[in-house]
Amino acid sequence: MVLSILQGARILATGSAVPDLCIKNEELSQIVNTSNEWIVNRTGIKERRILNNKDESIITLASLASIKALKNASMKPSDIDLIILATSSPNDLFGSAAQVQAKIGANRAVAFDLTAACSGFVLSIITAAQFIQNGSYNNILIVGADVLSKWIDWSDRSTCILFGDGAGAVIMQSCAKEDNGILGFQLNTNGKEAHQLSIPYKKNEINNKKNDLLNINQGQFEHLYMNGKEVYKFAVSQVPISILKCLKSLNILPENIQWLLLHQANERILHAVANRLSITSNKIISNLNKYGNTSAASIPIALDEALKDKKIKKDDIIVISGFGAGLTWGTVVIQWKCS
Repeated sequence: MVLSILQGARILATGSAVPDLCIKNEELSQIVNTSNEWIVNRTGIKERRILNNKDESIITLASLASIKALKNASMKPSDIDLIILATSSPNDLFGSAAQVQAKIGANRAVAFDLTAACSGFVLSIITAAQFIQNGSYNNILIVGADVLSKWIDWSDRSTCILFGDGAGAVIMQSCAKEDNGILGFQLNTNGKEAHQLSIPYKKNEINNKKNDLLNINQGQFEHLYMNGKEVYKFAVSQVPISILKCLKSLNILPENIQWLLLHQANERILHAVANRLSITSNKIISNLNKYGNTSAASIPIALDEALKDKKIKKDDIIVISGFGAGLTWGTVVIQWKCS
């Protein structure tokens, strides 16, 4: 979709944070029947960061990433108008964005959570762009953060090897229309396949003979479940279609983009998508080997590291795609407008 805008929006700065605890593949092989070679060959992951300090939470990571982004933008927390926290593992079932707002001292900001799992950061970028481009807000903090380690069954080899914890943040700011950096987007959902990747809720029946009003269903969330084969097929088939649709609407050819930044789920997915688009591997931004799948945090962490490494230059066109639970997937095309 090509955007009709009153004013431009651009990403001004980034920041990221990961836990101190690093778990390497060799250590996981002592817990489940696996090996470093098996994990690397099938996923590209060598290690991941896990939150294990009882005094830290997703709020800790999200706030630290946010503070770094604010510092890199030379902005104060009070400059922020809106905070969007993309997460599927909040500190509170009612949401955690407000806690981040309080933690960093962004007292003027409205704050809300956006839940779309691994697509959450892409959806948040698009949502923030709408608020800015229609003139509602000027400075928006977008945070992608997840701590899925608390929902993992660490005896399940099919999932425990994949996921890590982390947070990434960006500051999006209004600008002149000619400096607009959020060029267009394309989004999809297929709820019929939601069961392929989920953290299901299991009901436990309560039989209270004294009071029929209390014969209600209560329960708890189970561990993360993923049908790896189906999720792989979904990603490599649908993500290239989404990217091509978005690029076509903008009259941009795949060969004319500088960077491809995909949700960091599996190295085979990254290269399969690039191959279907005839995009060379040297244009893929990836840090999957160090962090594993950090869900909504994966794209902003990778973007932050690419900027730190000075890979991205002014006016570079970056195709960003997220995909995962829902099933949801989407693409946003940005042009980097900062020097």
